[in-house]
Amino acid sequence: MYRVTKKRAKALLIDSMIAATVSLGAELLLKKRIKSPFFHQIVSPSLVFWGLEYAQLRVNGQTVGQKAIGIALKDEAGGELSAEQILKHIVHRDTIGAFMYVKNRARYDRYKGEKYPHDLYAHTVVKEIE
Repeated sequence: MYRVTKKRAKALLIDSMIAATVSLGAELLLKKRIKSPFFHQIVSPSLVFWGLEYAQLRVNGQTVGQKAIGIALKDEAGGELSAEQILKHIVHRDTIGAFMYVKNRARYDRYKGEKYPHDLYAHTVVKEIE
């Protein structure tokens, strides 16, 4: 496994733990208003995770996990991400990105963990920072 891939996984784990904590708090606040278990088990955690990631990338350029691990998601040209790129990156990663990776792993191995299907789709790259 490539060094950047390991860092990406660690950053995603940190961000997932933060989102799970926020989601639990939101569930406690919304439980009386929204009775649907489907909403609290599927919709709410996804919305919280995506919302937190989008807000952090838009405001700070990094999520808490990325900052802690020392990586950053950038535009292919090295600049800041647009709102459209962030949304494409998040949605593609969490929908069909994994299937595309498994289907043609050799295509993505040449990037040594800096690009995966969702990065190619959104024109983003993950770089190590100091």
